[in-house]
Amino acid sequence: MRRRVLLATISAVAVAVILLGVPLGMFGAQYVVAIEEQRVSDRVDSFVRTLERTVERGERPTDDQLARASEGRQGDLPALVTVSMPDGELLTYGSEPRQPSIVKAAETDNRAWVSFEVSAWGVYVKAAQIVALVVVAGVVAIGAGIAMAVWQANRLSAPLVYLAASAEQLGSGQVRPTLEPSGVEEIDLVAAELARSADRLAGRLAAERQFAQDASHQLRTPLTALSMRLEEIMLTSDDDAVVEEARVSLEQVERLVAVVDDLLSTSRRSQGGTTEAVVLADVVRQQYEEWADTFAQAGRELVVDVAEEHRVLATPGALAQVIATLLENSLKYGDGTTTVRSRPPGAKGALALEVTDEGPGVNDEIAPRVFERGATTGNSTGLGLALARDLVAADGGRLELAQRRPPVFRIFLSGVPRTLDPRVVLPPGTTISSRGRRRGWLHHSDD
Repeated sequence: MRRRVLLATISAVAVAVILLGVPLGMFGAQYVVAIEEQRVSDRVDSFVRTLERTVERGERPTDDQLARASEGRQGDLPALVTVSMPDGELLTYGSEPRQPSIVKAAETDNRAWVSFEVSAWGVYVKAAQIVALVVVAGVVAIGAGIAMAVWQANRLSAPLVYLAASAEQLGSGQVRPTLEPSGVEEIDLVAAELARSADRLAGRLAAERQFAQDASHQLRTPLTALSMRLEEIMLTSDDDAVVEEARVSLEQVERLVAVVDDLLSTSRRSQGGTTEAVVLADVVRQQYEEWADTFAQAGRELVVDVAEEHRVLATPGALAQVIATLLENSLKYGDGTTTVRSRPPGAKGALALEVTDEGPGVNDEIAPRVFERGATTGNSTGLGLALARDLVAADGGRLELAQRRPPVFRIFLSGVPRTLDPRVVLPPGTTISSRGRRRGWLHHSDD
């Protein structure tokens, strides 16, 4: 696309310059020639008036008058002046001009005749200068057009490349890619659609996983009861035919149990590979139950302040591991009360989860490298925070040290704007119109 935009813009500029520059150059050259011819005519008319006054006095033109007429004013081309007096006397002044030439003549009322002959080469040089000026202006215009084409191509292609990378993230398993506005309305419209599709995909994946888990758990109980009943029939029945049928049925039930087990294990394995909508309070509460006694034994308090309605797109196991790493870090290096709190969604819907304590904070020497592998004060491996940062980044979020003293570690995650139910995320029969969305409308189909 970048190449096409460049070629289209440069071609348009070149055509415009040619269509405008060629007529402008021709008109400029003709205008210069016409102006010079008019100046020669004006010089002839001026000298004719002077000659009439001189003849009326019975005198002849002096050499100074002829010289001034030949040289003209500043910017005039030198001319060969020829004067024919009424008595037949012929006067000339100036050198023979180079051919071709421009000749202008006039006759006075007292039968005197004046002729000015100017070399046309001087006029052609001035016309060529005008044409050269137009050519230079055209080259500058084409250069400016190329610069504008490069800027415009970069402005249009860069957001598309970024959008393609975001779509690749979506295809590789990151349900909520990070999308930044590009400033191009159409591209931002596609990016918004991609973000909405990601939200719907997250909801549907979560609903499918939940259904698979629920179905697996619900089926295991009656299948187990059915297996026990068939085994009881095999043990208590004296009819060989009944025992054989019970044995065959038990094998079928066992195969069905194996299918259910495979379905449940597949659902569990898929949870760690893709982000999903997670209730933040549930993950934090689970970590609180694991760490509260440990903090109490150390004489410290663990406080949780997370809103129940806050939901994020994350991998539950990975998010729990990140929180555990931050709590362990606070327990080991911090002091006082450790607080885990969530911040309201920002303008872009991102949620922040903070882990802070009342300890001395992060040393200034280690702070810039706190998330680097191997960065440690000497009492640990220096891998915990680095792994935590990578886990958050894999879910499209960000982990940062927001404050050194007291220490505040902040996790930024993409929020879920709607509930997880796919029927709420995308009601059946809903179609989205790009024209309607610009006015804030949502159109529904009738079928």
